[in-house]
Amino acid sequence: MYKDKFVSVIIAAAGQGKRMNSKVNKQYLKLCNKPVLAHTIDIFEKCSWVDEIIVVTHSNEIEYCKENVIKVYGFKKVIRVIAGGSTRQESVFNGLKSVDKRCSIVMIHDGARPFIREEYILNSIDEAVKYKAVGIGVYVKDTIKVVDEDGYIVNTPDRKFLWAIQTPQTFDYDLLMKAYEKAIKEGFLGTDDTSLVERINQKVKMIMGSYDNIKITTPEDLYIGEAILKSREN
Repeated sequence: MYKDKFVSVIIAAAGQGKRMNSKVNKQYLKLCNKPVLAHTIDIFEKCSWVDEIIVVTHSNEIEYCKENVIKVYGFKKVIRVIAGGSTRQESVFNGLKSVDKRCSIVMIHDGARPFIREEYILNSIDEAVKYKAVGIGVYVKDTIKVVDEDGYIVNTPDRKFLWAIQTPQTFDYDLLMKAYEKAIKEGFLGTDDTSLVERINQKVKMIMGSYDNIKITTPEDLYIGEAILKSREN
């Protein structure tokens, strides 16, 4: 444990989850009779290296989140539940502005990704102390094709250089804030947090994650998620 490092976790849970075809946002759907978001928070709550958790949710769901997730499951490390923005990037930035002033390492994690294991959290923090910016992911299994606007294949990248990125993504706090402030100033919208850091010429260290660290996105993912949880119990 790094006693001199204050670790904050920002859980992005403000997405609408339109692909789920549900009136309830995907973070609050039940997975083995427990909300997806509760599963996610629980892993970080139990991690001794994590000092605080900030949950960023939709403005209309703040009280719902507090009453039906934070209070029901007794999460003590969740210091704040705050409103997100119109994009994931804006939501995470709101979270960055809300962390404790002592924060030196910050982790960004998807609320709908409830299967991250503690070992990967610890490894991410450890590597972030060394390299300042860390992404976690897995090698792609399929052959990837680059296709032009007319639908013709123009390139087949070597799979050994291709990763599917996951979360948590872990950073030196000051570095990530610098990357976010630059992106906002220049009107850049990235698809993840590492892309913002790449823009300020900071190398991002990739570490191996797990293929079961899936994101709950479609109804089928709930069935897969239940199978993952049951296999872990066994």
